[in-house]
Amino acid sequence: MLKRDKLRSMDFYLVTDSRLSRLGILSDVERALDAGCTVIQYREKEKCTRDMVSEAGRIRGLCAGRALFLVNDRVDVALAAGADGVHLGQDDMPFELARRILGPERIIGLTVHDESEAEGAGRAGADYVGLSPIFATSTKADAGRACGVAMIARVKALIRSPVVVIGGITKENVAGAIRAGADAAVAISVVVGAEDVAREVREFIGIIRKEKGESKV
Repeated sequence: MLKRDKLRSMDFYLVTDSRLSRLGILSDVERALDAGCTVIQYREKEKCTRDMVSEAGRIRGLCAGRALFLVNDRVDVALAAGADGVHLGQDDMPFELARRILGPERIIGLTVHDESEAEGAGRAGADYVGLSPIFATSTKADAGRACGVAMIARVKALIRSPVVVIGGITKENVAGAIRAGADAAVAISVVVGAEDVAREVREFIGIIRKEKGESKV
């Protein structure tokens, strides 16, 4: 299956966070993969580049043949670690420059907050968008004001790329986000801060697939 085809089948999307992880991010990734997660994003804000490249390389090894592996923000780390692509925010490297550096095969996802940014991502050719934040969240200090579930349908109407929702996502509200049109969801603190990461991921996948009309894990 081609990398971009895998984006069409995603459900739960894991984003690592070393500050919130109870067991360590490598353990989080292993357990998420065992639970059936097919997209892993390495997000690290506090380590030096050398350590990030080393850690990202280890995660790439865990994901090989099992899941797409993306790096948040850092195009250089993604290239050095052999990642499948990157996820960029609105203030990160411009999409067009990232595409020139990464080439046509690697995946580039973009964070968007509203219809205008979603349209821009669609014109640029983003492989998927991360719509954020859906609900209020304390995980990311600069996440901005919650856009609400209604924004999901509006964004879906504007672009053809898959939409991943993030920001305040829980097992109680994720079904509503999927019903509104989201293709996949990210929940960080409630997953990586849990004692049983695999169980949390498995339960999210079950809820998401049920709303999509697919079989439960």
